[in-house]
Amino acid sequence: MDCIFCKIVNGDIPADIVYEDEEIIAFRDLAPQAPVHVLIIPKEHISSLDDVDASAGHAELLGRLTAKVSGIAAKLGLNTGYRLVNNCGEDGLQTVQHLHFHLLGGRQMEWPPG
Repeated sequence: MDCIFCKIVNGDIPADIVYEDEEIIAFRDLAPQAPVHVLIIPKEHISSLDDVDASAGHAELLGRLTAKVSGIAAKLGLNTGYRLVNNCGEDGLQTVQHLHFHLLGGRQMEWPPG
């Protein structure tokens, strides 16, 4: 598989990992859009949110992933808030075809994003 995130999961590409367990890995984004910008991904390759399959256990996996977000945010010092973003598909500007969430914080977030 030629997925850059799968290569990170497999240890083929180095990453600045801030959290890891048997199902989830979180690492710093190489092009941060905020003082803290971490990508949180399932280790299992799921191409996008559109490809989540409840019959394959993905709903439970995503539940466990989202339950870890607050702990990852706290570990990174995001005590006053953060933004969690998922880009899905071409129009949603998803650039890596592996389901991932951007955890952004460390400053007051703007709306609309700028």
